[in-house]
Amino acid sequence: MAEVKKPIKITETILRDAHQSLIATRMTTEQMLPIVDKMDKVGYHSVECWGGATFDASIRFLKEDPWDRLRKFRDGFKNTKLQMLFRGQNILGYRPYADDVVEYFVQKSVANGIDIIRIFDCLNDLRNLQTAVNAAIKEKADAQVALSYTLGDAYTLEYWTGIAKRVEEMGASSLCIKDMAGLLVPYKATELIKAMKETVKIPIQLHTHYTSGVASMTYLKAVEAGVDVIDCAMSPFALGTSQPATEVMVETFKGTEYDTGFDQNLLAEIADYFRPIRDNALETGLLNPKNMGVNIKTLLYQVPGGMLSNLTSQLKEQHAEDKFYDVLEEVPRVRKDLGEPPLVTPSSQIVGTQAVFNVLMGERYKMVTKETKDVLSGKYGATVKPFDKEVQKKCIGDTQPLTCRYADLLEPELDKLEKEMAQYKEQDEDVLSYALFPQVAMDFFKYRDAQKTKVDATVADTENGAYPV
Repeated sequence: MAEVKKPIKITETILRDAHQSLIATRMTTEQMLPIVDKMDKVGYHSVECWGGATFDASIRFLKEDPWDRLRKFRDGFKNTKLQMLFRGQNILGYRPYADDVVEYFVQKSVANGIDIIRIFDCLNDLRNLQTAVNAAIKEKADAQVALSYTLGDAYTLEYWTGIAKRVEEMGASSLCIKDMAGLLVPYKATELIKAMKETVKIPIQLHTHYTSGVASMTYLKAVEAGVDVIDCAMSPFALGTSQPATEVMVETFKGTEYDTGFDQNLLAEIADYFRPIRDNALETGLLNPKNMGVNIKTLLYQVPGGMLSNLTSQLKEQHAEDKFYDVLEEVPRVRKDLGEPPLVTPSSQIVGTQAVFNVLMGERYKMVTKETKDVLSGKYGATVKPFDKEVQKKCIGDTQPLTCRYADLLEPELDKLEKEMAQYKEQDEDVLSYALFPQVAMDFFKYRDAQKTKVDATVADTENGAYPV
């Protein structure tokens, strides 16, 4: 009998997660656009190019309009689906927004060129995803729900298959296993993917990071187990805290039933384009060589790479670097007290910061962050395990924790936001930039106005003969 071909599909992450993971999301639109035409010819399942931290970094550090970037990508990618990462009710910001803002953001993302919206919640509380999923379906985009992968007593195979079934029932067009810390090891991937493929009919995608050194092997076993799509990054921005390399995975499956059919010569040209950008990032210190290696502590402490570097810098500021291992041992304890959440933005920062305070103060929960209180008050959603009752009492006293979805308590806020920034509005999307990052967006709008004034003045001078034409 002839072999049935099941080519593995690849989502390319170099325009979003790869440079977010390695160079703090600092690649500019100008650096990306010249290679779009070649990337469009590869045959990718999709190109992840927006969302995550790209929005914040664009306006805060690069003084670029993220909406403009998306429109330029849409013009350039004629044959490839564009994908973004979306933090459920938190959109691309760091607080829960009212449903009207979530719906409008999805509407505008699709109108400006997004085809696939990958939606996740840091607690895997599906209530925090439903509004975004419904909005994506309404706009005829692919609503992909990403489950934040983690380890712990509660995260059994039954847990993963049960929640996968619920994701399918809520109308998601596909499911992603989002392994942000590189915790999924090869044979566990076989077990997980097989169980999920038996449970749901929607396509399953796997996203992981190379931090712990096992990711390429994990992809190999996942593909053999039937996963439909894997996330990869072009080699100059692959490995380390990023994804496995696209060209390596293409070569791995060449000549097998999973052969992608991608042209390695074309991929080599794309890699050649990005290599000088990577080399320059190394020279300027934007790319820390530490981010390129394997950090096995990720598997030992189940702490994502980004969280490890965050802890290091917090301790450095307090002149307490000698407490690093004490904090690493405190992290799982705090995580357990807080209902064993996956460690991903923002839960990783909340657990990590609280662990630092617990160690530095010499008494656990003597000083409690607002975010820790919010988690224990139910504002972030339901955790997979109950909170530690004593810790909850010590941190929030007699406050009655929420059992409903926090966004149900929020009044619609679009009109109010619109009024606040009306004088700076140049496009409908500006209100969304302001909603997510009010102060940063305001600074950007003022910068944009100043640039326009400069250009107008130059044009006027030229017309008046001040400059030879």
